[in-house]
Amino acid sequence: MSQGVYVPQHEQGQITDEQFYDAALIWDYHRMGHERRPCSAAIGLGSHDLGVATTAGDLHGAGFFPVVVFSGGNSPTTRARFPRGEAVHYREHAMSLGVPNEAILVEPKAGNTGQNITFSRELLTQAGIAVESLLLISKPYMERRSYATCRKLWPEVEVVCASEPLELDDYINSIGDDKLVIDMLIGDLQRVIEYPKLGFAVEQDVPGHVHDAYGRLLGAGFDSRLITT
Repeated sequence: MSQGVYVPQHEQGQITDEQFYDAALIWDYHRMGHERRPCSAAIGLGSHDLGVATTAGDLHGAGFFPVVVFSGGNSPTTRARFPRGEAVHYREHAMSLGVPNEAILVEPKAGNTGQNITFSRELLTQAGIAVESLLLISKPYMERRSYATCRKLWPEVEVVCASEPLELDDYINSIGDDKLVIDMLIGDLQRVIEYPKLGFAVEQDVPGHVHDAYGRLLGAGFDSRLITT
């Protein structure tokens, strides 16, 4: 086993320990490992995961940014959970954690990561906020894809990625479905690989052992979140 990969005793029912190990390799790859530091602004990327807003609240309270844009409308996977839109629910949750209203901008229309970045950039410009560095807050397994997307669409800013500090087994427990989580990890890795070819993101190096784990999990049927290429 590679050093640095945390593999607990796996207790979920749908996957083997070997599949969990492969998933842990991909989980670690998706996380950028950036050192958190103060930035001009933050963007909280909308999704099903309210942990994004929780992390934004924690980081604002610690003084890492003066203003955050919560970005996201609705999608088939979030409409039931966030009927008023991802960004609106994120704002409400962050305010319940003590983030003041004046520190929050809401971008309620984005339907994908590229729109999250583009629309948030426009909103920050309209608000007169000069952005030299950006704290990009996402789901843990979305850090690398959001980084690659932002570097493509907003190359002049310095990007620092952050997410809720969870290990893979903790995230699986929070979702309650180990196969679904691995499907999502595989789907995001496919996008990291394919999106640069489509002009959506900058290319990211994918180490051989991560490629191998990806192939094994695809072969085992973890493919419900793939895009058609």
